[in-house]
Amino acid sequence: LSLLSTLLLLGVAATMVARAADGWTSVYLMSNWAAPYGIVLVADRLSTLMVLATSVLALVSLVAATGSWDERGPNFHALFQIQLMGLNGAFLTGDVFNLFVFFEVMLIASYGLLLHGGGGPRIGSGLRFVTINLTGAALFLIAVGLLYGVTGTLNMADLGLRLRELDPTGRALAQSGALLLLLVFILKSAVLPLYFWLPQTYPVAAGPVAALFAIMTKVGIYSLLRVSSVSFGGADGLLPPAVFLLLTIGGGATYLLAMIGTLASRDLRTLIAYLVVSSAAFLLTAAGIGTEASLAAAIYYLMHSTFAAAALFLIAEQIAIARGKERDRLHAGVAVAQPALLGGLFFVGATATASLPPFGGFIGKAMLLAAAVPLERGGWLFAALLLGSLLAIVALSRAGSQIFWKARRVDGEGAATAGAPPARIAATGWAPAVLALAVVAAIAVAAAPLQRYAVATAAALLQPAPLIERTLSVVPRPGPHSEPDR
Repeated sequence: LSLLSTLLLLGVAATMVARAADGWTSVYLMSNWAAPYGIVLVADRLSTLMVLATSVLALVSLVAATGSWDERGPNFHALFQIQLMGLNGAFLTGDVFNLFVFFEVMLIASYGLLLHGGGGPRIGSGLRFVTINLTGAALFLIAVGLLYGVTGTLNMADLGLRLRELDPTGRALAQSGALLLLLVFILKSAVLPLYFWLPQTYPVAAGPVAALFAIMTKVGIYSLLRVSSVSFGGADGLLPPAVFLLLTIGGGATYLLAMIGTLASRDLRTLIAYLVVSSAAFLLTAAGIGTEASLAAAIYYLMHSTFAAAALFLIAEQIAIARGKERDRLHAGVAVAQPALLGGLFFVGATATASLPPFGGFIGKAMLLAAAVPLERGGWLFAALLLGSLLAIVALSRAGSQIFWKARRVDGEGAATAGAPPARIAATGWAPAVLALAVVAAIAVAAAPLQRYAVATAAALLQPAPLIERTLSVVPRPGPHSEPDR
């Protein structure tokens, strides 16, 4: 039932993206109440693309979990579907308060998924995860209260209109709420100085769960793009330009620090977690620049980085199984069952994650570097991105060398003479990783249409007036007892 539901979600998401590519925007009035009084769901280019990414990633993660991790504790599939509801709700909502609600739905389910299967490390990481997110939830509510207090609305489109009409005192209070909201989104995205929780949390989760978590940091980036565009008016709106400059600088600094973290990692999954942090930092940098070219680069790179990290988490899970007691620690001389298969998968995944050609990460970074050329701060941005990419290549190359090249020899049956893994991994273990890598390859093969879609999406973000008008102009459908129009 869970697999069938996820397949249906994938079909719906693909249909929505196909329609949104032609400029289609749909506004759904919950309980048939018109905006801004009722809750609305909004499907446009950006939100439908995020729902499609979530559904594809969910299918890959669910296939990887079925028959293994889902049987190690109760309620896995229920929690998994609730997690999808929270993710998709956050992408589709047109209301700031319900963005908070869907954040909490997503996070409550993620607590359960993180702890699924038990174990001391998971409990410790779960407590840190809960604490940091409860702090974010409190700040979110304070920000929502400030914005509602000065505008009387929390509909994103209506906020975009009412914030322009505030007097200086109201504008100052609204700016305080907006800055708090940005701080929450930065916390959710795991960027400087609030990224330390992620490398301590994602590595202890089950492989399929960590793969699904690869898109959770992107929810914060998406929310930042959506709210700053529709509600705050972008770089020329409520927030001063210095805020966007700080986003760019903070993103670049986080990118470098995360890459240094990959060099200091002692196990493969922690290394991958730092790569997730670096991808979020890249997206924040692009959002801070705020041009059409940089936003298009962020949208394209978001798709690639999400699936590349998910594939590596799934591969790391199989490497841990194939190494027995040593798991995925970066020690040389440990026997690995099926080194050719796992080594090949790791090589492809590492190449993609390090943004080397021919994969989409290279295209996304090239797009951002091209967008940075006209900027005064473009020089240091070039240096940060290129140095960070070099550090990623070094870290991943070292990890591959320690795990595979320096491993003890394993005989043809998959067992070494001393301390080798007792069994070969099943096809059901490595097939989901192959599927995730196939999606990564497809993103590179379809680079041209995806770039066009990303450019159109970025242009819509910079010109939110049509979306605001569309959201506020939808009227409720007449009920069976409505009077006829006169």
